[in-house]
Amino acid sequence: MLTIEIVKRIAARATDAAATIPCPMSIVIVDSGANLVYAERMDDAMIATFEVAHRKARSAVLFKRPTKVFEDMLAGGRMAILQLPEAMPLEGGIPLVVGGKVIGGIGASGGTAQQDGMAATAGAEALAELQGEKTA
Repeated sequence: MLTIEIVKRIAARATDAAATIPCPMSIVIVDSGANLVYAERMDDAMIATFEVAHRKARSAVLFKRPTKVFEDMLAGGRMAILQLPEAMPLEGGIPLVVGGKVIGGIGASGGTAQQDGMAATAGAEALAELQGEKTA
């Protein structure tokens, strides 16, 4: 389950990763129903980055896969991806998984697709580490 404590630690790891790039981003976390749980827009991040990060997080949950999958398919010529409702074909959305079950998603936006992916991945990795702490 995504508690506010866990969500804040996930977001902190993602914003720390964004700061080291350095790139001001928005970080958004949604629950297993793709509902907004947490949002943070770093200083100087473009206002539009919030909506993009939110869409990435939702897409990751709704399709149970990283948004990079859709970006790669589009780059490979699969234009039909653009017709999938809620599919976001830009890297930076990662499902948050515990025990093989999607419990939420994280989206990052503000940099290049790769930079967004790095920040979102850092947040997802924080969740994995937190789960390791609970079982240790």
